[in-house]
Amino acid sequence: MDGLELRRKRAVYRALHRGTKELDLILGRYAEARVPLMEEVQLASFETVLAAQDPDVDLWIRKGDAPGELSAIVAEIRDFYRL
Repeated sequence: MDGLELRRKRAVYRALHRGTKELDLILGRYAEARVPLMEEVQLASFETVLAAQDPDVDLWIRKGDAPGELSAIVAEIRDFYRL
């Protein structure tokens, strides 16, 4: 298994096991569907979202109000759910 594939698997796991049930569902379902196809740059953005605090991520997803460097990945997550 190469490094990118390992990062993808870790990202899916982290998305499913954040600790907040709502974000586990939102990020986990998105990750299962999209992360296996992500290239390195997009995966790095998603990993940054995963590293953020739950209240921040929740606000970004619900309001679409993410910091500039994360706006594209958050917009994709919102689009996945048509929010």
